[in-house]
Amino acid sequence: MKKFLKWLGISLGTLVLLIGLFLISMRFSDGPVEIFSGGPFTSGELSAAPDDWSFLTERGTIEFQTMDPATSRTVWLAVHQGRLFLVSGYMNTGYGGIWKQWPHYLANDDNVILRIDGNLYEQRLERIMAGPEVIPVLTELGRKYFPGAGGGLASADAVTNGDTWMYEVVNR
Repeated sequence: MKKFLKWLGISLGTLVLLIGLFLISMRFSDGPVEIFSGGPFTSGELSAAPDDWSFLTERGTIEFQTMDPATSRTVWLAVHQGRLFLVSGYMNTGYGGIWKQWPHYLANDDNVILRIDGNLYEQRLERIMAGPEVIPVLTELGRKYFPGAGGGLASADAVTNGDTWMYEVVNR
């Protein structure tokens, strides 16, 4: 039994070390890989932002990079009336506090770079806490990502009280 516990400990220690090395190495990669945050973008062509983001309506995810710290991630998106929105839920939960760091990075610098189909768009994220776009954006997110939930993702109260943080992508 002692030998088994020793090998179990060595195996678990090795696994933790490998996961740690993987996560550290991701900080040096050119963008995120699926759900794992990556480093700053090193590829892509700087492009002028479109006036209408409707071409992304059915797109599942996009990549974006914060400036401080210079890290990138993949996020869900919603397009409403040609405007692009990013939403981060679970902000007032324990796991949200660990898992959802990027909205807090925007307090230092709200400038971001979007990478879509190899094009880089220098933009800003402007937080929306109330207004006529809240319900349509949440409804669009529900339609895309939670179709069995009756089309709604959260209430306007969730945005107002900070459970869900909503951002509009705007020009710098």
